Amino acid sequence: MTYRLFEEKHHATLYQKYRLTPPNEVKELVLQYLDKKKGPPHELAVDLGCGTGQNTRLFAPHFQKLVGIDVSEQQVQEARAIPGLDNITYRAGTAEELPFPDGSVDLLTAASAAHWFNAERFLKEADRVLKPSGCMALLGYTEHFSLHHGSCGDRLKNIYAEVMKALMPYRSTRVAVANSKLEDLFKAIPFPDKERIECIPVKMQMSINAALGLVETFSMYQTYLRTEPQAATALLESAKMRLLEEMGVSSPDTEMEGKRVVADYAIQFCTVVAESGWNPTALMTTFHQGLSEELKDKLVY
Repeated sequence: MTYRLFEEKHHATLYQKYRLTPPNEVKELVLQYLDKKKGPPHELAVDLGCGTGQNTRLFAPHFQKLVGIDVSEQQVQEARAIPGLDNITYRAGTAEELPFPDGSVDLLTAASAAHWFNAERFLKEADRVLKPSGCMALLGYTEHFSLHHGSCGDRLKNIYAEVMKALMPYRSTRVAVANSKLEDLFKAIPFPDKERIECIPVKMQMSINAALGLVETFSMYQTYLRTEPQAATALLESAKMRLLEEMGVSSPDTEMEGKRVVADYAIQFCTVVAESGWNPTALMTTFHQGLSEELKDKLVY
């Protein structure tokens, strides 16, 4: 079954503008793992569920060719509209049917997408297309942010938490189980060499508009917007006004002070040895923004 929750042009435009790019710290860990297990040359990387290409562009400087694949034609069109990267191509398609020859791909990535895949078919296809000692990196993040501005950090976090609570009734089952889905994928890879790195602290700057724009990209917000458009719009407008008041500023483009939007990341690795004999290597990476137990199961996409 193919899930299509990101088909509308307006949603794709929001995705391009506000969706987070995985941090350089995570990218470097993926590349270090690829260098360790396979080494150069880095010829072809494939980014699955690429959306509007944030993760695709992040890895582009490190490969001769990079292909982004997404089931949504609107997302692909938005990705194609970004200029300046001649080694990237985008195409519509699924992770379960990849248009590449056997043993041709150095790196497979999927950022905030793997929970939508059919695990059995995807893993079989990944095993087919990866080169000997090729790698795979599957990334995911939660909605939790630690927001700070001056001395009002706790109040900002509470406002954000209230917004997320209002959206929970509109969260799809597939998203609700996303964290366990990634864990199931990890367990489903039939190779024993696995390791996990947790708590990589990352700080970033984010304005009020950017934080609420990110919320707009979530599939559960888009479901709320289609169901109750006035209430959904009012929810974010109210949150914006409350954030402005708490921060004591007038512009929603005001950024949180001192790079105090804080996220924690975790990395989960595995090394695989194929029974077919050509020895691919897989890196499975799960990064979580916020690692409190109560939020680990609240992945949003």
